[in-house]
Amino acid sequence: MEKQILIVEGMSCGHCKNAVETAVKALAGVAGAHVDLATKQLTVEFDAAVVSIDQIKDAVEEQGYDVA
Repeated sequence: MEKQILIVEGMSCGHCKNAVETAVKALAGVAGAHVDLATKQLTVEFDAAVVSIDQIKDAVEEQGYDVA
């Protein structure tokens, strides 16, 4: 498993947090995703052989948020 921290812009509430976490967790190969609203960080654990970091970024952006 690989662990990455991404900065996600535009999140401001619990709904935002839930939308991002749910979208990322739905991807095959993602073991976990946690958003910290205070720091704007998405911590994601994933199997790089199954899902790429670009696919994870795309899932976040499809929810309407920007990955820095």
